[in-house]
Amino acid sequence: MSARRRIAAPLAAALALSVTACAPALPETVVPGSAVTVGWPSAFTSGNAEAAPTPGNLDIAAMTRAGFGDLVDGEFVADDSFGTVSIVSDDPFTVRYDLREPAWSDGIPLDAADLLLGWAAASGFIDVTPPGADGNATAGDALPTDAATQVPRIDEFARAIEVTYPTAIDDWQSRLTVAVPAHVVAASALGVEDPMEAKQALITAIEQDDTAALASIAEVWREGFTVGGKVSDGALISSGPFRVDEVAADAQGRSLTLVPNAAYRGAATPKVAKIELVPAGADPVAEVGAGVDVVQVAPLAANREAIDDLERRDFPVDTTHDGTVWTLLLRPGGVFSATPARAAFLRAIPSAALMERGAGAWASAYTASSALLAAPGGRAYDIIVEDAGFAAALTGADDSGREREAAGIAAGTPVCIVFDRADEFAAGAFSAARDAAAEAGWNLGDCGTEDLAGALEQGGWDAALVRVTIPQTADEIGAQWGTDGLASLVGLADPAVDALIGQLATTTDVYAERDVRAQIEAAIIRDAVALPIALNPVITVTDKSVAGIAARDGRGASLTAGAVQWEVIP
Repeated sequence: MSARRRIAAPLAAALALSVTACAPALPETVVPGSAVTVGWPSAFTSGNAEAAPTPGNLDIAAMTRAGFGDLVDGEFVADDSFGTVSIVSDDPFTVRYDLREPAWSDGIPLDAADLLLGWAAASGFIDVTPPGADGNATAGDALPTDAATQVPRIDEFARAIEVTYPTAIDDWQSRLTVAVPAHVVAASALGVEDPMEAKQALITAIEQDDTAALASIAEVWREGFTVGGKVSDGALISSGPFRVDEVAADAQGRSLTLVPNAAYRGAATPKVAKIELVPAGADPVAEVGAGVDVVQVAPLAANREAIDDLERRDFPVDTTHDGTVWTLLLRPGGVFSATPARAAFLRAIPSAALMERGAGAWASAYTASSALLAAPGGRAYDIIVEDAGFAAALTGADDSGREREAAGIAAGTPVCIVFDRADEFAAGAFSAARDAAAEAGWNLGDCGTEDLAGALEQGGWDAALVRVTIPQTADEIGAQWGTDGLASLVGLADPAVDALIGQLATTTDVYAERDVRAQIEAAIIRDAVALPIALNPVITVTDKSVAGIAARDGRGASLTAGAVQWEVIP
């Protein structure tokens, strides 16, 4: 099934008259009747992706939430049509978040109340952590360590707030987001029906530190935007280019219809009149051109031939990465207690061989990487690779067996390597690592598992073949590589790394940030605890009847993030 212009002329005319009579006109870019169907593997469960950051909720947020900009490869790309972010004081470090004139899809303007609510949730001023939460984090997650607790100065006339932080922060441009409408939260939490009065009531509750009101606000923030929950229709109010028009009640949030948001006037506006998200079938590639217009899939041996066939028939096929890098991690303990032993082992394992064997028929889809803190193609990557010394430190051993002996490791010393046995790349990469290690006198043991997370948590392993999230901020780098990181990957304890992460956390200049990231990478390389291998690819397959579908690289850069560019080919 190709993209469609489904609405019959009489019905389309009637709908157009109805919409014109009761709502703002759609952007002129929208082609009436056009539609694109997406084979979607996720589910929409909450209109607040900050409170419930599942892949599906983040996908919908990418289409329905506007913001000051996005982090792309660790660097901020601004959206000036939404507003501006600027440093107004270095001491104390104060940032002004200033809205232009965006509006919610119900016609209520975004203003200082919405910014203040976003600040209160991000800073911990209101307790948005669900009761009983244990605070555990996974790789890439981080808790703010430098949140501002002083209530921001509000400029209601200018739709702006000024936030004073205890110290300079590296992510000052992206720290504040507007996830949900303040007037909806306040109406539900405080019982104030008039939208503008509700906004003012929320501001008052925060400024006066009203404990009871803030508890109610936090509860609505956490739970109210669950689809079909307390705020119901309010959960679907949008500030972005699209809004959710319908959620199928019988599909657990897996079937949705999105339409252009008539109140949105961003830099780029939608071209299609409807986007339908439907459950991806057991063989999503086979549905392209027959049941759906676009799908995203992992590169697997089972779909290589089918995708090749579509590409030969001029179906667009695009390869991006998901913001993770395949990595061989070493745990600093046991056989790898000493840095020389770790370095000797990693230098004996050629990352190119692991990528080739792991990728198999999909070798062309994988991009080799020599960094943990940036992705190839990103602005910081070349600087990190040039300055960090990865190639000299962890590749190209002249005599890997002699290096092992020099490190005091006897021939045949066993190394337990854990990996996901069901993952094609991991299984192939393990085989390549085992062969290379054997040549250097290491005895690489198969500790493959069907429960990778459980095996990593249980411990007892020496090495692990895993996908590691490329961190975007200093907090995330600290969570992964800091001594007390909440999501520590290998239990690394290195004061030099901690000091550099602390320095990065207070660096506000983008060029200085790149230099400090390179220094952190160099310190991790010196510790010899990780060998980056390749970026994890995602394959996007598109029907020939649609255009403009260009997935973006990186974590959080979902297919739907670029939906404003989609269009139907006449």
